[in-house]
Amino acid sequence: MTLQLYFARRFFRSFLSVLLIFFAILFLIDLIEQIRRFGTTDTGFGTLMVLTVLNVPESLYRILPLIMILATLALFLSLARSSELVVTRASGRSALKSLIAPIIVAVMIGVIAVGAFNPIVAATQKQYEVLTTRISGEVSTLSVSADGLWLRQGSRQGQTVIRANRANLDGTVLSDVTFLGYDRDGQPTFRIEAERAELVTGAWAITGAK
Repeated sequence: MTLQLYFARRFFRSFLSVLLIFFAILFLIDLIEQIRRFGTTDTGFGTLMVLTVLNVPESLYRILPLIMILATLALFLSLARSSELVVTRASGRSALKSLIAPIIVAVMIGVIAVGAFNPIVAATQKQYEVLTTRISGEVSTLSVSADGLWLRQGSRQGQTVIRANRANLDGTVLSDVTFLGYDRDGQPTFRIEAERAELVTGAWAITGAK
């Protein structure tokens, strides 16, 4: 039992070490991305740090299986270098039994990740989206009626009203679509009719514009 607890502690420390390393890497990458995205606005560095802290958990949650694999590799490489596995087998204990404690710890981490960390990620991601929308000044309102799908997008430059006859399930591809643009004073600025519009990063890709 003492040996199993020892392996469990070693695996947990290995997991925390790998987790912190990836957190630091993702934090720096995301911070650079936030600076690139909002660097031209009057957003303070503290706000950018908050955005980064809110966005990193989602990235960390996605690569959690990779972190678990690397933590396992780090553990057994460390045990092999220190000859602890050799001593364990020489004492008459099965090498497979040495895996029981790390497996139990891994299962517990997985349960905690799904039961506790997943809601935290959802909450932080929602706050991140709210904060980025507030900083960029963009709003989006969606409604569905008998006339089709209506979408209103707003920015600091004005409003854009989008009407489409058909759309896919997540509303990222619109068919028979019309774009009506208005400036900040409510005056019409443009009208675009197209056969198809697909939402890409930060814009609509229009096909068959009239």
